[in-house]
Amino acid sequence: MLNFKHLSYFHAVAKAGAVNRAAEKLHLTPQTLSGQLTLFEQRLGVTLFRRAGRRLELTDAGRMALSYADEIFQVGSELEEMLRNRGGERPALFRVGIADVVPKPIAYRLLAPALALPEPVRMVCREDKFERLLAELSIHRLDIVLADMPLPTGIDVKGYSHRLGECGLTFFATPELAAGLDGEFPRLLNGAPLLIPGEDSAVRAPLLRWLGGQDIYPRIVGEFDDGALMKSFGHAGAGVFPAPTAIAAEVAAQYGVVPLGSTEAVKERFFLITVERKISHPAALAVSGATHQGLFGKSDLARV
Repeated sequence: MLNFKHLSYFHAVAKAGAVNRAAEKLHLTPQTLSGQLTLFEQRLGVTLFRRAGRRLELTDAGRMALSYADEIFQVGSELEEMLRNRGGERPALFRVGIADVVPKPIAYRLLAPALALPEPVRMVCREDKFERLLAELSIHRLDIVLADMPLPTGIDVKGYSHRLGECGLTFFATPELAAGLDGEFPRLLNGAPLLIPGEDSAVRAPLLRWLGGQDIYPRIVGEFDDGALMKSFGHAGAGVFPAPTAIAAEVAAQYGVVPLGSTEAVKERFFLITVERKISHPAALAVSGATHQGLFGKSDLARV
C-alpha cells in the first residue's frame, strides 16, 4: 500500500523545489527528509528527482507522481471540508484545463458563467501545454479544456470541440513607440519592432501570412509562449504586440499602451473541448451555452 506520509514529503519537496525549504516547512531536518524520499523512491522503484544545480527537478515519473499527489490531497481537502460542513451543500467540482496560450482575461470571461450558477461550483483551473491537457482530459482528470484551436486530427484522444467565439487582432505600442511610427495602419508596421506569439499559438501562422500578404515586413524582436510576458515587454517599449480585440480596452489600461489599429483578417478563436459529444456537466453547459456577444462584439477601432 502507498505510504501517504512519504507521499506528503514528496509533495512538499516537489512544490518547494529543494529539500531544505521543504524540511523547514515540515519541521524536519534536511537529512531526515532526504532519507525518507530515498525510501519512497526505493519502494516505488523509480527516480522522482534529478539535481539541477542547487535545485531539484522532477523526472517524468516525478511529474506524473506530482499530478496524482495534487489530486489526492485535493480530494482529501474536499473530504475534510465536507465533513466539517455536513449541514451545507457540497459545491460541484469543475476541473478546467486552460491552454497556456489563451489570454487570462479571455479565460476568465469565458468561465464566468459557471460561477454564476445558482448551484455552488468549485472551479479548479490548471494551465499547461495543450497536448498535456488533452492527455489529462482523455483519462477524465479534467472536465473541459479551453484552447485557441479545436481538437487536432490524428491524435489518440477522443473528444469534441465546441466553438465559443472569435475576434480579430488589435496591435498596441507605448505612446513613445507609436509616435515614432510612420504612416497609417497597417503600413506603419513595416520595419517596426514586433513581438509575436510563440509557435504553440494558433494565431501565429495566420498573423505572419497576413503581414506577408500585405507586403509588410516588421522586425520580429521577440517570440513568447506566455502572452502576459509578451505584453510586459510591450509595456516596456520593446516592440509592437498583438492581442485579441475583445480585450483591447483592458490591455490598453493595464499595460499603458495605445491601440494602433486592428484587423479582422486574422482571427483569435476559442474552443471548449470535452470527451462528450453532448455536454452534461452543469458548469460546462453554462460556459458553452452562454452568449458571448459582449466578449466578442465589435469595437470602434480602425480596421483593415
